[in-house]
Amino acid sequence: MTKQRKQFAFRMKVISVCALFGFFLIWYLVTEVWKLAPETLLPSPLKALETGIGKWSIKKPDGSTLPQHIFASLRVSLLGFCFGAVIGVPLGILMAWWEKADMCLKPVFDFVRTIPPIAWIPIMIILLGIGVVAKASIVFLSAFIPCVVNSYTGIKSTKKVHIWVGQTFGASKTRLLFKVAIPSALPYIFTGLKVSLNSSWGSLVAAEMLGSDSGLGYMIQLGRLLCRADLIIVGMVVIGIMGTILSAILDFMEIKLVKGAM
Repeated sequence: MTKQRKQFAFRMKVISVCALFGFFLIWYLVTEVWKLAPETLLPSPLKALETGIGKWSIKKPDGSTLPQHIFASLRVSLLGFCFGAVIGVPLGILMAWWEKADMCLKPVFDFVRTIPPIAWIPIMIILLGIGVVAKASIVFLSAFIPCVVNSYTGIKSTKKVHIWVGQTFGASKTRLLFKVAIPSALPYIFTGLKVSLNSSWGSLVAAEMLGSDSGLGYMIQLGRLLCRADLIIVGMVVIGIMGTILSAILDFMEIKLVKGAM
């Protein structure tokens, strides 16, 4: 990385930190200094922090501590996301690379992708209950579709000249796929994984709010029923933190893999 790019990356990080600090400062001023909203509707950051620290070891009012809720949501989210990625990425590559597979599978996929993952929640609850399998199935559908779409687009975007050069040197179609098409599609694939990760958390929280007895979505839903805005905000902040950490892990993996494929 050049010196200019390092300086630009550093400036962007500083701006991001300042923006985050500014958000919490405005929140503090609105709730603690200017008192523009009652605490029952919008608790201050200090109140939310106090609730989060207390919830770390106290099970009331929902019967679980904050770490237990985090573990429940993280387990389901990663389970559904991993299955969605493991199945979705190869399927997208298969459909893009082999025309017969595309002709057979794309109509079915196009039909399924138009159905919002949240629309599957009622039927999943009827068939599978409110356990881990039902919630992981919803997350799987949310992660699966972006993985297929972006992998498909990435393979289709492979430059024809690279394919022609490989064919000139006698490379087989399979070798072209693994040595040319997939490496060039990695940025698209990782973009799909990031979109899938965000979709996974959204669908998981919705599933936990509609039918669950644990997890961050369940905690947020109970906070709504009990008019505990502090519980809702704690759940939202924790989801944001977990999503940021997982996205950072994907960014790190992308840098290493794309650099290795270059």
